Amino acid sequence: MTDATNDSAPAPVTLIGGGPGAWDLITLRGARALAEADVILTDHLGPTEELSRIIDVKGKEIIDVAKLPYGRAVAQEETNRMMVEHARAGKKVARLKGGDPFVFGRGFEEVQHLSAHGIACRVVPGVTSAISVPAAADVPVTHRGVTHGFTIISGHLAPHDERSLIDYEALARVGGTIVVIMGVRHVAAITAALIDAGLHPTTPAAAIMEGTTARQRAVHTTVQDLAAEMDKAGIGSPAVYVIGDVAGLEA
Repeated sequence: MTDATNDSAPAPVTLIGGGPGAWDLITLRGARALAEADVILTDHLGPTEELSRIIDVKGKEIIDVAKLPYGRAVAQEETNRMMVEHARAGKKVARLKGGDPFVFGRGFEEVQHLSAHGIACRVVPGVTSAISVPAAADVPVTHRGVTHGFTIISGHLAPHDERSLIDYEALARVGGTIVVIMGVRHVAAITAALIDAGLHPTTPAAAIMEGTTARQRAVHTTVQDLAAEMDKAGIGSPAVYVIGDVAGLEA
């Protein structure tokens, strides 16, 4: 039911990756889809606060369906229901998500729900915060001669949580760069698990809060001190942290 490549393919719902935060990091295709929409369902990340800088919002119904970390949240079921309801009413629906909708964004869950209800959905990829936010703070996730790979994980669950699907021992052994998103709350547990699994405590680390925006703030330290330094600097959600030798490089 989806068409992620053909920009001209008609679909009542368009799933849009809004990028990491700065309003002008949404793609041109994403901006066009927003301009064409009658209804826009927004998350709290990405360019939601500055929609009027991207498109003329006059006459559009804008609905906040944000899931704030450990705070107010609209149930996913309600978001799904609204997408189906508005699409069946003949409206063009834009579902605007932060970053890229398929990188820990529950985007494909929404595609599956729409497909199950016979509704076509066009997917517009976005710039993921996992790579762009470190880049905005001059932290490359790869660098020639330093690392040949990187791993992106979600830190929304602590390592000891039985629901966690991450093998921290394997992660510590694999080498390269580790990028953690949605991991502010569990930074102490995550870094401790990596050190316990064999990652050297003085491995460079960096954390970037609200990257690409005017509120961007960053700290550079080591993995053993990352939790303390983030707390000292007031680094909270949304933030990305990077662990690996690339975090110690200087421009």
